[in-house]
Amino acid sequence: MKILVVGAGATGGFFGALLVKAGRDVTFLVRADRAAALRERGLRITGLGEEEVITPRLITASELTTPYDLVLLSVKSTALQQAIDDVAPAIGPETTIVPLLNGMAHLGELTARFGAQPVLGGVAKVITTLNAEGDIVRLAPLANLDIGEQDGRPSARLDEVRALLDGAGITVGVPEDIVAAMWHKWVFITTVGAVTCLMRGTVGDVNAVPGGSDFALAVLAETAAVADAAGFPVPESQLGVITGMVKQDGPFAPSLYRDVVAGRATEVEHLFGDFLVHARALQIGTPLLDLATLHLRVHQHRVAMGTLDQR
Repeated sequence: MKILVVGAGATGGFFGALLVKAGRDVTFLVRADRAAALRERGLRITGLGEEEVITPRLITASELTTPYDLVLLSVKSTALQQAIDDVAPAIGPETTIVPLLNGMAHLGELTARFGAQPVLGGVAKVITTLNAEGDIVRLAPLANLDIGEQDGRPSARLDEVRALLDGAGITVGVPEDIVAAMWHKWVFITTVGAVTCLMRGTVGDVNAVPGGSDFALAVLAETAAVADAAGFPVPESQLGVITGMVKQDGPFAPSLYRDVVAGRATEVEHLFGDFLVHARALQIGTPLLDLATLHLRVHQHRVAMGTLDQR
């Protein structure tokens, strides 16, 4: 099976490297500048006391001409439209697309371009980041993927993709309802993103001060209420896990927070703006999420205008 990994960042690069190590036929679709860096340094994975260097097979959009069997789409939502245009020559009648973005809007965008049939739902659970040299840094041992047909039905291709990924050291789950699983990840991401970005500190920092834990739980109550009204209530077991995450004393923070403190652009509209669209349509009040979204939009505006002062 020919695999195309779109993007070689913290998520796609990590899962793609695992597939390369397992002997899979993997090519990375990357920008020209990223290709140059990877050819010079290799695809490096560090952290957790380990360091590995993979020599990846690379291709740029101008060189892409033939279909692939499996496309793992792992880009920031801000680059999604360009990635869809770039990857189009790789999508044939038998291609399966597994998007690894957070949020939900990308399913509609991919379906609008390629139809519903090729597009699976996907949820990536990995804690990685890129350092200044472009190397992938593992911050925790988690390496899980959930995949599924959008309509929830079993399928032979789903079994094939699961076996392909699972045999590469990736823990693969096939939930009964992948769309619900994506919603539940969305609840988690918007909750921890709002808590850390609005308060400008890690989860531990927030919980270390009076009122911090109450604030975090109030944000979670808003996000969970929207998911419930949308028909995807977060199970009590998962709600307990998220509660534990937002009340912990450790230095946990999502990539969204790391982007904000580094002065980088964020996925505010894909993650928060779209979430608020659902909240408004469902008539669920979200004052804390509204405030967090406004905060992130102002940050995004300053990044775009070049007026963000990180001193």
